[in-house]
Amino acid sequence: MTESKDLYRDTPVRYLGYANEVGEAFRSIIGKRWVNATYGIATLYVLADTRQKGIDAYKAYANKPDCKARVAFTTADTLIWQLLASVAIPGFTINRVCAAANYVLKKSTNLPKNTRKLTVTAVGLCAIPFIIKPIDQCVDLLLDQSWRKFKPQ
Repeated sequence: MTESKDLYRDTPVRYLGYANEVGEAFRSIIGKRWVNATYGIATLYVLADTRQKGIDAYKAYANKPDCKARVAFTTADTLIWQLLASVAIPGFTINRVCAAANYVLKKSTNLPKNTRKLTVTAVGLCAIPFIIKPIDQCVDLLLDQSWRKFKPQ
């Protein structure tokens, strides 16, 4: 029997959770208001996955005596995981990658400001695919070693 794919974690829809990383990469070019809009997209993605996992948990546990606890745990687990793995950690990571790239380019080159901004954006965008799996795995490990120990049996 094959496992079904998780729409929000195993398909290209997952990249909607990384909209804010794209915004962070473009921060020096597009400005804070547009970066905030990308965080809005990522947050909607997080809430959509949280809602879907809550609905799925309700359907799976509807006839069990501890249905409410299981649904609440699943919903909270999804929200925590998504906020960490899709918004907070990767957003901070790309922000710092771009800041470091800007610092290095500013100190070591004579690139014109606009060229430097475009280069920093390119560095940030190129880093995104490399951070996804490690961050997802680290967040899974973090939650497995903490929050998930309290999962209703």
